[in-house]
Amino acid sequence: MSGSASASSVLCFDIFQLDLRAGELRKQGVKLRLQGQPLQVLAVLLRRAGDVVSREELRMELWPADTFVDFDHSLHNAIARIRESIGDSAQLPRYIETLPRRGYRFVGDVVGDSPLEAKASESVAAPAEPSEVAETSKLREEIGGKRSPRDVWWRVVFPKLALASAVLFTAGVIFAFGPALLPPDTGPKVRSIAVLPLENLSGDPSQECFADGMTEELITDLAKDRSLRVTSRTSVMRYKGTKKGLPEIARELKVDGVVEGSVSRSGKRVRVTAQLLHAPSDQHLWAETYERDFSDELTLQREVAQAIAQQVRARVESQKSEQSQPRDFVSTLDRHAKLRFHAVPIAGEN
Repeated sequence: MSGSASASSVLCFDIFQLDLRAGELRKQGVKLRLQGQPLQVLAVLLRRAGDVVSREELRMELWPADTFVDFDHSLHNAIARIRESIGDSAQLPRYIETLPRRGYRFVGDVVGDSPLEAKASESVAAPAEPSEVAETSKLREEIGGKRSPRDVWWRVVFPKLALASAVLFTAGVIFAFGPALLPPDTGPKVRSIAVLPLENLSGDPSQECFADGMTEELITDLAKDRSLRVTSRTSVMRYKGTKKGLPEIARELKVDGVVEGSVSRSGKRVRVTAQLLHAPSDQHLWAETYERDFSDELTLQREVAQAIAQQVRARVESQKSEQSQPRDFVSTLDRHAKLRFHAVPIAGEN
């Protein structure tokens, strides 16, 4: 990354723009819901694009030593929310690469000005290609009468008509047999869920009862949704303190999704973290942190459990809505046209 990009107040990568002054991440001009620590972590990675940013460096810059926080969990959640916002994947990273036990590295190209403005200036200043000049001269000669009308027809008009006919024929085939040409929907689906026992990170054995109570309250709230199969408390409590991986636990409980989290307390403050994962692929779908005053234990358990259950149900419902929507035949037509006529420039394509 160039020095001008690192010093700029707007950092751009792909179709995203991070405005450091406004504290906003935009996608093609549309503001995304990314704030707080995830936004700060993204800013650090963009400023040092191409370099490995260690976990310790991120801790020192964003989480001071006197801050009461589960750093590993908070950083993990921040990276997960960034990837969710920009459509990235830990398994096949386009932007953020994870280096186990070391840190993270932004592998995309970062510039310090608007890519739209750069493209506009390039298109204005760029001279015509030699092939374009030759073709223009050729057409001028034909129009000027240096070739016969029949020659112009076979050399100029007929190839264009043939190409247009082929495109229209392909469009008809795709619209008629579109569903058979579309790839199957292989996105993560959550139809059944298990709430694993929340981990007590307080270092105080007396808080085990509070963590177990939070687990039971969360199971009860999720079980109110009849469209979602929720594993019973008796079945999940045997996994308390287990070292088994999530895919193995999911196979044993026969569930698609897993909710896991932790409880930590310092004085009169309680922090509860929760995350929803697609267990077979170990893929994060949602994560959040809740911090409250520890005044009324039962009320605290009920309020936090209801908040977590509401977010989990909303995430599951959004997946159902996306899967029930009809497939986009226009995008399918565009994709097949580019595959079959890749040598022909299409309007709007780079």
